[in-house]
Amino acid sequence: MKVLITVRWDQEHLAELRAAFPQVEFVVPETPEGIVAAAADADAAFGWLNREAFLAAKRLRWIQAYSAGVEFMARVPELVESDVLVTNTRGAHAATIAEHAFGLLLHLTRGLGPLYEAHKQKAWRRPAGAKLVGLSGLTMGVVGLGRIGSAIAQRAHAFDMQVIAADANDVPRADYVSEFWLLDGLPELLKCSDVVAVAVPITPETRGMLGPAQLALLKPTAYLIVVSRGGIVDEHALAGMLKEGRLAGAGLDVTEREPNPPESELWECPNILITPHCSGASRQTTEMVWSIFRDNLARFVAGQPLTNLVDKQRGY
Repeated sequence: MKVLITVRWDQEHLAELRAAFPQVEFVVPETPEGIVAAAADADAAFGWLNREAFLAAKRLRWIQAYSAGVEFMARVPELVESDVLVTNTRGAHAATIAEHAFGLLLHLTRGLGPLYEAHKQKAWRRPAGAKLVGLSGLTMGVVGLGRIGSAIAQRAHAFDMQVIAADANDVPRADYVSEFWLLDGLPELLKCSDVVAVAVPITPETRGMLGPAQLALLKPTAYLIVVSRGGIVDEHALAGMLKEGRLAGAGLDVTEREPNPPESELWECPNILITPHCSGASRQTTEMVWSIFRDNLARFVAGQPLTNLVDKQRGY
């Protein structure tokens, strides 16, 4: 059995894999051309495959994505229509991403940017003109109540925030989620929220979901936090609202184009913090991703059902 690894993985974990699964050949190509060549007789892949590599993979039966998001499938229509199983690492990143979301929010509400600049200047100076905000008593609106959205909701509850949510499906939710809507109730969530956290996957249904009309429903005192994927929020409309003072602030860990280009108007907006799609990175996340892959590989070798299966038609 041959497993193709298309993402960076440390040598220690690779050594553990090879020791645990001596019957499996693990191949780690260094170049895109090497990935295509190695895909030809691979039974499984860990990471992502582009269309060329997938079409070359005549024996492929399973792809274990490195992330929870599997939007790479949209660029490989043959994969969606095939019998190849796709699994993701749903849940591995949730806690770290939720913590990062609150890091973005606290940076905005507590004026941490100006405070850090004062620190570097050795100046005992409060943020000039900043309207510092506490989170207790505010309403957190979570768009997408999957693993990540639920982790954000849990932390919002711990901050004594009221939690409301919307999702494409009638998902299970904690008792502290006081209001819940399907996505047709999104306008109501936007109007009621002091903070909106976007945690939906990028799919045809969610792409452009928060356009100018939807963003205009937000309170001018509201904050927008986006930690799932770029392309869900209209960035031009968001930039206009920030520049015109029609939104208190925004924290983005994702953008429509990544890296966000230097010419992007978002860089020049007031009250925004952009981070380079790093919210899921942590030691804990790496270990959980490793654990999910190892467990699924054991199942695959034994011919057992896999966990974290993706609905390829829905894209998550």
